[in-house]
Amino acid sequence: MGNRAGRSDFEWVYTDQPHTQRRKEMLAKYPAIKALMRPDPHLKWTVLGMVLAQLLACWLVRGLAWRWLLFWAYAFGGCVNHSLTLAIHDISHNAAFGTGRAARNRWFAVFANLPVGVPYAASFKKYHVDHHRYLGGDGLDVDVPTRLEGWLFCTPARKLLWLVLQPFFYSLRPLCVNPKALTRMEVFNALVQLAADAALFALWGLKPVAYLLASTLLGLGLHPISGHFVAEHYMFLKGHETYSYYGPLNWITFNVGYHMEHHDFPSIPGCNLPLVRKIAPEYYDHLPQHHSWVKVLWDFVFEDSLGPYARVKRVCKLAEERL
Repeated sequence: MGNRAGRSDFEWVYTDQPHTQRRKEMLAKYPAIKALMRPDPHLKWTVLGMVLAQLLACWLVRGLAWRWLLFWAYAFGGCVNHSLTLAIHDISHNAAFGTGRAARNRWFAVFANLPVGVPYAASFKKYHVDHHRYLGGDGLDVDVPTRLEGWLFCTPARKLLWLVLQPFFYSLRPLCVNPKALTRMEVFNALVQLAADAALFALWGLKPVAYLLASTLLGLGLHPISGHFVAEHYMFLKGHETYSYYGPLNWITFNVGYHMEHHDFPSIPGCNLPLVRKIAPEYYDHLPQHHSWVKVLWDFVFEDSLGPYARVKRVCKLAEERL
């Protein structure tokens, strides 16, 4: 358990990310793909149901013993809250109401954020655009771990701890790698979230609030669904920086496993990503793919070649800021 991981630096490349060129080629060959760039008509209703489910769970856990509260926070709440963060991901791409109603998408993301317990949606959107525009970009893509993470979390035991602490690294890393000015939407997100948490505490006490926070921390930490964090872009095979997963957990994660397809077409909602692969199978079927997010986590911990350093990085030229 004390052996150090084999990598001592990131995988530096001097080429552009592959998705831009793939997108051009595929749209030229299959213009029908453009028809998939439309809002998901079911997303808002699914999110509403999940928020209400967590509200009901908050009422049910009021009298639970702490050990059972933590059990249900991991087994049920962790799945729901993690799924809600992935709904927020889709909403950040305007999948709920379309690009013509961007403000509605932002407000709805704040609503979807409520069971998460901490403000997340507005900050996520602010940084996620850079993840697509500057995939692996040094100092720009905050999805890539820091050098400190790569140096420190280099043994199986430390990598396991790193997976447990994923919610904290994803929250704090942007402040270190690419700090940005606070926006009004982030302030609004924080105020709404604090008001919701305070109201929940006033109505039903501490345990419902603790349940929601535990659901987020446990569900985004060492949890089967969290395998997608590692599966998406960690370099399991040299020369490949984005991977898809086509297994059953896509059913509860808004098809986030279709990640190659998502980066090829970020404006296509998760519900339509399987159709992209169906239309253009020759662009996907030959690529390496994951079959189990649990195995992804296992391999990440125990394979010496994997760790926070197992990411492709590049120096990107800053794109012109768009209004």
